[in-house]
Amino acid sequence: MENQVVEIYNSVSEYNKMANHETLHPLVSVIDFSKSDPICQHLRTFGFYTVFLKDVMCGDMIYGKNSYDYQEGTLVFIAPGQTYGIYNKDKFIQPAGFALIFHPDLLKGTNLGKNIKDYNFFSYDVHEALHLSEKEREIILECFKNIKHELGQAIDKHSKSLIVNNIELFLNYCMRFYDRQFITRDHINQGVIGKFENLLNDYLKSDKPKNIGFPMVNYFAEQLNLSANYFGDIIKKELGVSAQEFIHNKLIDVAKDQIFDPAKKSISEISYDLGFKYPQHFTRLFKSKVGVSPSEYKALN
Repeated sequence: MENQVVEIYNSVSEYNKMANHETLHPLVSVIDFSKSDPICQHLRTFGFYTVFLKDVMCGDMIYGKNSYDYQEGTLVFIAPGQTYGIYNKDKFIQPAGFALIFHPDLLKGTNLGKNIKDYNFFSYDVHEALHLSEKEREIILECFKNIKHELGQAIDKHSKSLIVNNIELFLNYCMRFYDRQFITRDHINQGVIGKFENLLNDYLKSDKPKNIGFPMVNYFAEQLNLSANYFGDIIKKELGVSAQEFIHNKLIDVAKDQIFDPAKKSISEISYDLGFKYPQHFTRLFKSKVGVSPSEYKALN
């Protein structure tokens, strides 16, 4: 297998130079790829947040047997340190669309800096991109226009807050549009929920808790070919609880059944069978969910 080249861009100016774009601010840039020269596609790692608005038809983007309903464009979100891109043996391609890039240093001391982790879509996989309607695309382009306008102004004491506030507004719109995507793809989400429940039931009936350990969200996300954050957001929106909480609740239900099993396992045996390394961790979770310890629960019933 050929070694794939991974290009590293740590600064906004480095990426601007590659894209043939003027650097108006050292920490943030809005790039129009129609003004770029053809770019050789490689795998790339960025030291900054990156959002690509891809000007391509997305009808060939498939989830299982289902294609997306929205085809005007996609938004792909990449966090600092993640690797993204295409390897195509040094072939140059004319890029299309736009990009917003901003360095974490821009967010220092701001409200957005405190809350940037809440925007889970920066950890979604590429195939979980945000697919935009034409109206949503117009709103996104208007956000880019406003950020770019501010970048063209002389830097003063208001510049940072105005730029960051506009980025935050853009990200909040993206949160809304992702919520819409989850809703419009409800039939697919229901399939994910059903598969998750079956996987969890099978996991707890098997020797996997003993061999692999406590059932973790990452494990089930991988089984469903979804990123952990995207999977977690589907569960939260469909079931109203986090994936971890759903797993905990299921564990407690199974534990209750085993407490009254005629085989009469000890509390320690039950905890090990469910994947807990230490019985006290099981007891702590049980008490937090039920209000009494496993031993007290058995005595009460």
